[in-house]
This record gives sequence, structure tokens and C-alpha cells, in this order.
Amino acid sequence: MQALFNPYYDVTRLGIFLTASPRHADLLAVTGAVTGAMAEPLRRTYDAMPEPKVVVAVGTSAASGGIFAGSPGIIGAVERVIPVDIAIPGSPPPPLAIIAGLWLALGRIPPVACR
Repeated sequence: MQALFNPYYDVTRLGIFLTASPRHADLLAVTGAVTGAMAEPLRRTYDAMPEPKVVVAVGTSAASGGIFAGSPGIIGAVERVIPVDIAIPGSPPPPLAIIAGLWLALGRIPPVACR
């Protein structure tokens, strides 16, 4: 995710910015599998976002639990805690795949363009 904000990809020129509070966010990008300790903070963050809200599971671990699925203390995929709109596969996914997933989630590109 950090690579998206470097000078090469610079997603700020595409209108994508980080916010300090979920109350100002349109989209929640979640990376990694959800642990038992993070399930409630994740739910609270999601609940604090204004409508309409979009959730993107970035990476295989966020989308399915990845190699951590079934481990003690791991709940697994993000969708077991909050609804997910888009899942971007990869471990880690390439920056351009993340950008395409974010744009798809925000409705800026049609689903056909991501095939």
C-alpha cells in the first residue's frame, strides 16, 4: 500500500488520499488476516464510516485468511467481520492491481476493464 503514494504511482493525482479518521473516509482498504484482537476495532472503524462506504480486501490474507487461516487467534478473511465489496488477490498484490481494484470499488472504471 505504501508504494501507491510514492512518486512513481502517486495515487494522490488520481484523487486517492489517506485520512486520519474513518469519519472522513469513502473506502476502507484492509490488509492481512483478521485476528481475534482486531475484529472489534475493525468493526468499529467500519461503523464509523459514513454511507456510502466501500471495503476492499487487499491481498490473499485479507481476502481468505491466506496461510494464517485456521491458526489459533485468527478469525480469517475480512468478510467474516465486515462486508467486503472488492477482493484483490496476491501476496502482496502488485501496485497496479491495487489501483485497479480501488478504482473499480469507487465506480471509476467498469468491471470489464479489470479482466
